[in-house]
Amino acid sequence: MKTSKNMTNQQVAKLLKTVAAAYEIKKQNRFKVAAYQKAAASVEHASSEVKDLWEEDRLTSLPGVGKNIAAHLDELFKTGKVKHFEQIFKGLPQGMFSLMDLSGVGPKTAHKLSRQFKLKAPATAVKKLAQLAQKGKIQQLEGFGKESEQDILRSIKEFAGRGKQRMSLPYAQTLARKIIDFLKQSAAVLEAEPLGSLRRQTPTVGDIDLAVATKDPPAAVKHFLSFPQIKKITDQGKKKVTVNLTTGHQIDVRFHSPDEFGALLQHFTGSKNHNIRLRQIAQKKKLSVSEYGIKKKAKTLKFPQEKEFYQFLGMDWIPPELREDRGEIEAAQKHQLPHLVQLADIKGDLHVHTDFQFKTSHDLGIDSMKTLVRIAKQLNYQYLGFADHNPSLSSYSPQQIIDIIKTRKSKIEEIKSSSEKNMKIRVINLLEVDIRPDGSLAVPDKGLEELDLAIVAIHSSFKQPKKTITQRVLTGLAHPKAKIFAHPASRKINHRPAIDLDWEKLFDFCLKNQKILEINSWPDRLDLPDTLVRQAVKKGVKFVITTDSHAFDQLKLMTYGVAVARRGWAEPKDIINTLPWLKLKSILKIE
Repeated sequence: MKTSKNMTNQQVAKLLKTVAAAYEIKKQNRFKVAAYQKAAASVEHASSEVKDLWEEDRLTSLPGVGKNIAAHLDELFKTGKVKHFEQIFKGLPQGMFSLMDLSGVGPKTAHKLSRQFKLKAPATAVKKLAQLAQKGKIQQLEGFGKESEQDILRSIKEFAGRGKQRMSLPYAQTLARKIIDFLKQSAAVLEAEPLGSLRRQTPTVGDIDLAVATKDPPAAVKHFLSFPQIKKITDQGKKKVTVNLTTGHQIDVRFHSPDEFGALLQHFTGSKNHNIRLRQIAQKKKLSVSEYGIKKKAKTLKFPQEKEFYQFLGMDWIPPELREDRGEIEAAQKHQLPHLVQLADIKGDLHVHTDFQFKTSHDLGIDSMKTLVRIAKQLNYQYLGFADHNPSLSSYSPQQIIDIIKTRKSKIEEIKSSSEKNMKIRVINLLEVDIRPDGSLAVPDKGLEELDLAIVAIHSSFKQPKKTITQRVLTGLAHPKAKIFAHPASRKINHRPAIDLDWEKLFDFCLKNQKILEINSWPDRLDLPDTLVRQAVKKGVKFVITTDSHAFDQLKLMTYGVAVARRGWAEPKDIINTLPWLKLKSILKIE
């Protein structure tokens, strides 16, 4: 894999995933594999550039990046390569690492395909594999069949359609905040705000657009152009400057007078359809709208604040997250906009992974229960739910699984007693349990009885037909201990599409059986997606917003789950973890 001194977070994350894959193929210690996988996930979702952290000598502040991996990254940023990694990659077909970009193709499958078909060049591996699949060559291999060949073709088609990878919301938000903080160092900059999809809090962001209020545009522009990370100025006018950063990202900054700032924010925040609807409303009133204000006859009325702009058109101010033309304009005209949930409404997190040691079905957390409780206290939470993955079915017998759950329960009871006494935080004993392909749960009933409740989820066989996978979910969710359905669409943004589920059937089942749907705040999940949240909210289905944290600082990801809920028109009454402890306990039937 090509490396350099100036790799972005996405490139570094891919490098670490590649190392993990190489270790897996070479049958190295599974803890080494897990360590690199965790480090890759941490880098991929870091809100700061890893190279910036390196320059500040703060690499080990990233969860999962210990001294050894930090030393390798230090070598990478100093020399552009890592000798240890090069040694690990020796003897492996380089084409396998490109195949791993395909959904559903793991290291072992990628290695087997690359070996069998001699796919040595990363640049052509995917294209050659597509040609082989179209000729029916893959299904002829041992362990493959026609169905798996078709799955690979579908994954290749999805991969080809991805185009340029967009920034994750946390990364884009942190980068924008860094630029805004720099802009505000200038006395010429009176206000600065994000625009576009970032201000609407969409799950991914393309280019970053910013708005600046200034009485001295030349001075404000001059200050912006001194931002240290600017690599190239691609366009410069009196009121707009476009630059490319050293990270490769494009930044557009618009400079307007303070009396136009409200109109500027409105014009460049709303989606295209939202703004078309506003323009139609204005035309009916014989008005025209623009980034400069609202034109009435020959005069352009200016608006320092957005609220004044919307009010002039006869409606309430619309929160940026709702500006998608999904009924928000009609609701604003009738003064019926929802009172959206806010981060301050959240009273606890019910999906947090710990470092309790056992072979899980997936990945362990890296922090202790005590540490996680302490951070929850700092967030002013009333309760915290430990929801490690279930023990691995391939590693333990049913009785061993039950024994592990009992041992874990004893540990949680110890933490619970101390936490409730000293920190006033209620600790909940949960487990994230796989719904197996046949709908059964991956924990024996006697093990489930030891839990306060189970969070159930799909982690495999994502491409089952709609009828099959819907019945699978409903069967798993029907268990009395199964109260929450985690990351319901099972999507991974930029990596894996949502499962083909009968959502109406699921929503009806949840409503009838008092089951809760999760809004997962993890940046590459943000799942349930906001459009489906909106459908479920209309039906009266209840949600829980969680972080799915695997490290203590990931508890702060809650803000992104809240953004999804807001985009789905959710109010505090729709979210169970806005409730105080006694009410939550009653709803979830915790003894």
